[in-house]
Amino acid sequence: MANTTYDVIVIGGGPGGYVAAIRAAQLGLKTAVVEREHLGGICLNWGCIPTKALLRSAEVYGHMSHADNYGLWAKDFGFDIKKVVERSRGVSKQLNGGVGHLLKKNKVDVIWGEATLTAPGKLSVKAPSKSAMGGKPVEQPKGALGPGDYAAKNVIVATGARPRVLPGLEPDGKLVWTYFEAMVPPAMPKSLLVVGSGAIGIEFASFYRTMGAEVTVVEVMDQILPVEDAEIAALARKRFEKQGISIRTSAKVTKLDKGKDSVTVTIEDAKGKTDTVTVDRVISAVGVVGNVENLGLEKLGVKTERGCIVTDGYGRTNVKGVHAIGDVAGPPMLAHKAEHEGVICVEKIAGRDAHPMKKELIPGCTYCHPQVASVGLTEKKAKEAGHEVRVGRFPFVGNGKAIALGEPEGLVKTVFDAKTGQLLGAHMIGAEVTELIQGYVVAMNLETTEEELMHTVFPHPTLSEMMHESVLDAYGRVIHM
Repeated sequence: MANTTYDVIVIGGGPGGYVAAIRAAQLGLKTAVVEREHLGGICLNWGCIPTKALLRSAEVYGHMSHADNYGLWAKDFGFDIKKVVERSRGVSKQLNGGVGHLLKKNKVDVIWGEATLTAPGKLSVKAPSKSAMGGKPVEQPKGALGPGDYAAKNVIVATGARPRVLPGLEPDGKLVWTYFEAMVPPAMPKSLLVVGSGAIGIEFASFYRTMGAEVTVVEVMDQILPVEDAEIAALARKRFEKQGISIRTSAKVTKLDKGKDSVTVTIEDAKGKTDTVTVDRVISAVGVVGNVENLGLEKLGVKTERGCIVTDGYGRTNVKGVHAIGDVAGPPMLAHKAEHEGVICVEKIAGRDAHPMKKELIPGCTYCHPQVASVGLTEKKAKEAGHEVRVGRFPFVGNGKAIALGEPEGLVKTVFDAKTGQLLGAHMIGAEVTELIQGYVVAMNLETTEEELMHTVFPHPTLSEMMHESVLDAYGRVIHM
């Protein structure tokens, strides 16, 4: 076997892991990644990327269904769910191969198997036991190193997370799905119930409803999209209900009665009143939990809390030489957070002047229809933090590009500190807001005030003009409303 001692070994080849490995190699560190199933991790193979491919198919299908709104006509159109799924899987496969190429290009070794920390700086890697879908063990790809003992000055745990399972709501792969099964339906269900209205739950609700299924969403909190600004969440609910999605907030699923090819779901509201809904399938989208088991963390004394590894702003744990990034290191459990965390972690290891992670500057995006995106504090959180706020709003209906696109429903909302002009948060709902939000993210990272934003020229006609108008509105200077 080749030399098995490294400067950095990353456990997990997901977005955080492979990015950390590439950056480490760029900094001259001898680096390896341990992966047991698929480079690119859950995000690329079973999460962010394939769901966006599914949602794109739904978006195109949705446009076809109301082509007459654009002066067009389409007849005898439909969909083949098998081909929709095949396209989604093909997108993931293409990008999966791309990650392997990037690692090879940067001279990062890939070790195929499951890693366990046996002592500080020591790992034992065994062959993979089974795939994430519970199938046969994944074969070792060509060129990868295999099971054995390895050593590294620094180990970065980037093992990601898996769907949270609630008692009584255990997935069975047939009638009760996690996001794994929801992404590869063998047939289109006529009806389904989604438990949980976070980003994952709402995206699946949006996809299946657009494709024609009757959809019910059950959320234990009093608003859908619980982490979003209440005003934006309320607008989202209104749009979803207009599309025909049934939404039950302040409610919980208390019982599942499984039939041969359907599930009768008992739902209890905040007052204890129950009723039932019978659907073809149930999707459990009640969050995720970090993969902290079977890594040897307990033996080394690595501190965990609520199913995640405790780290500082640089990915360091309480044990020297052991680091953690991404979902396994706690919320927000987002791929772009994992990637940036990985870069910070290895730059600190390499002795670079790294800046600690600022979680309040991490944007969140939900790719439903309409899209939802945000960064920073909600209006409520800003007030709770003691800020006197100025709030600006601008509706999509006041924007020429939005009207031309046939997307006049939406809102851009900005929250400023009234005393300093600091941009505290931005919240959006509407077409392409997941692309627009980065403008505010850059502004917040640069500590931009309302004055600089007001003096910035936004191109016309674009959706981005609403970002400018929202800032102007916060200070009584809005033009087009």
